[in-house]
Amino acid sequence: MTELRAELELLLKKDLEAAENEEIYAALMTLVQQRLAEAPRIEGPRKLYYVSAEFLLGKLLSNNLINLGLFDAVRDVLQEAGKDLTAIEELEPEPSLGNGGLGRLAACYLDSAATLGLPADGVGLLYHFGLFRQSFENLKQSESPDEWLSQQQWLRKAGLSFPVTFPQGTVEAVLYELDVPGYGGQVSRLRLFDLETVDETLVGDGIDFDKTAIDKNLTLFLYPDDSDRDGRLLRVYQQYFMVSAAAQLILQDLTQAGHALTDLPKYAVIQINDTHPSMIIPELIRLMVEQGVAFDDAVAAVEQTCAYTNHTILAEALEKWPLDYLEEAVPALVPVIRELDERVKQRCVDEDVAIIDEDDLVHMARMDIHYGFSVNGVAALHTEILRTSELKAFARLYPNKFTNKTNGITFRRWLMHCNPELAGFVTSLIGEGWKRDANELEKLLAFRDDPQVLQQLLDLKQGKKDALAEYLKENAGVEIPADSVFDVQIKRLHEYKRQQMNALYIIWKYFEIKAGRLPKRPLTLIFGAKAAPAYVIAKDIIHLILCLQEIVNNDPEVSPYMQVLMVENYNVSWAERLIPACDISEQISLASKEASGTGNMKFMLNGAVTLGTLDGANVEISQLVGEENIALFGERSEKVMEMYAEESYSPGDFYPDDPEIERLLDFLISPKMMRLGDPENLGRLYRDMTRKDWFMALLDVKTYIAAKEKLLDEYEDRLAWARRMLVNIAKAGFFSSDRAVAQYNEEIWRL
Repeated sequence: MTELRAELELLLKKDLEAAENEEIYAALMTLVQQRLAEAPRIEGPRKLYYVSAEFLLGKLLSNNLINLGLFDAVRDVLQEAGKDLTAIEELEPEPSLGNGGLGRLAACYLDSAATLGLPADGVGLLYHFGLFRQSFENLKQSESPDEWLSQQQWLRKAGLSFPVTFPQGTVEAVLYELDVPGYGGQVSRLRLFDLETVDETLVGDGIDFDKTAIDKNLTLFLYPDDSDRDGRLLRVYQQYFMVSAAAQLILQDLTQAGHALTDLPKYAVIQINDTHPSMIIPELIRLMVEQGVAFDDAVAAVEQTCAYTNHTILAEALEKWPLDYLEEAVPALVPVIRELDERVKQRCVDEDVAIIDEDDLVHMARMDIHYGFSVNGVAALHTEILRTSELKAFARLYPNKFTNKTNGITFRRWLMHCNPELAGFVTSLIGEGWKRDANELEKLLAFRDDPQVLQQLLDLKQGKKDALAEYLKENAGVEIPADSVFDVQIKRLHEYKRQQMNALYIIWKYFEIKAGRLPKRPLTLIFGAKAAPAYVIAKDIIHLILCLQEIVNNDPEVSPYMQVLMVENYNVSWAERLIPACDISEQISLASKEASGTGNMKFMLNGAVTLGTLDGANVEISQLVGEENIALFGERSEKVMEMYAEESYSPGDFYPDDPEIERLLDFLISPKMMRLGDPENLGRLYRDMTRKDWFMALLDVKTYIAAKEKLLDEYEDRLAWARRMLVNIAKAGFFSSDRAVAQYNEEIWRL
């Protein structure tokens, strides 16, 4: 510790006690970068390229300190000098390179691949403004650029660039790199491409910019607004920019190592994370042919190199581009895609598996399946639905390509970093082994009937709730009762995730409290979510929640018993504060619609009890913890899928025929709401829920209310609740990303 202090003070050129937090932050950054430069680089005969539009990294300082084995020592040295590492980490800007679970998963997998010593590079784009920075104005979401890059210090220029040619001309993709240490210190890389001619001044009010100026805009934003043709075309340009640069990098790595292009599958494997990078398949073929490889040989090499992860059952999320878009934006790829489609049509007459369908739509997922060697879903139920329903025709064609790889999370960030108090307590009970083998958490089951251990769990949870309440008071000017039940729903705002159903519960509870039926304990309902700028109904749901927040929190009859809070600009840093403090984890998507979820895993690891449908990884959570340690409700996936197939669901079956549901929905357009909110937004959401309700919130809302009320009653038996907490933590080991990545390697990558 003395040596570490001396090293920091040498960098600071002053005593630690005399240094400002900003100076200590800069010194720690330098220290970590020095250690990363000295750390062993992971090498191997075969490398994984994990190509993804998103990498939601979160802040890196503490995570890197943990993985380099420095965290405890640095924290203790700073504490000795009267400094707080948590406060210092607040100074770090959060990389704005992702949005939701897809990007967070990619970040977890890079961490785990490095931890397991697997040669793996993440490959993506360096977004200057990320998705957007969210603020709330007039009880609505407002978007502005998330200007994080000017302050970051982790990225370095790699000294490489590649030309990417469009009809408008050729642009240069410049490569940046960021070190990804695994637990134990060995280092891998995230490799991100930026546009050499990017122009941040192109962005005017909010997040609007000239979508046609592709030589200036390709790396400005993640998922540019695609509500018009220019926006959709820009998505194509952006995706091609990413995959062309990635393909050139991969082939250059191959040839510089002295290998022939046709040996690509011997030395590389490419994981296509969702459909955004799908054009890497025809681009690799095009580049190889351009360099003298026969078309058949190029196809053979590529289809043995590429693997595809499907992240969604939602048909609208499986990208399909009009052929004329590709002809306009990436004409060089069109002959390759046409030829690949023709080969599929020669092998199979089923129109449902064609890459180019009868409407001249190019199906990216279909191309991935035909010309990749592996297709995987991300939870047991999801993969089963892919095999038996959504991708049934493909599963018949290629039964051996389909496997399941249930998602995982890195316990370094989601327990050791965000909840060191709980991590330390776990270690005191079962030793250090769980940090390397998460299955060792099962040893905690030996303490499930130990009242002292259970009480300590409750005390640790209360400590995190107190800390969150204090943080909200100091940083957001919001006061919430720390002794209330913390009910948390944090995830991308989408109708299928059913934040709107949670809002209906708030209305129901509001009526209950107004009628004098008071809860045993106050309840705090916390939301965090961004809605895509063009997703109108999602933004209407945010408006509804913010209106309810105003009504509930400012009603003196209600606010002592219920509070509503939607945090602004939800991101990884918010998640790291909310998840350890959560009592009830809201996982309430419509059964059959959530591929997996990873928030559900982070919550259970931190001792929250899941309130959820049998959807995604909730199915596996319920199997692991037992139905007595999870609160389940709602129709099962089989019934939901049958209702979609038969078109038999109608919100008219519930509204206005069910007086209770009618009362909840009518509140959306009640005078109280209309005076406070925007009649256009509230009216549109009301009409959608009463006439369409595509994700069937009304089908499950009453069983949801009943399940939540039962769970709140059960919360009052504190030791029984703590036993549930302990079982959830003990059974979370299966959801380690180390397990998931090891499975990918054993069954797909074979590095």
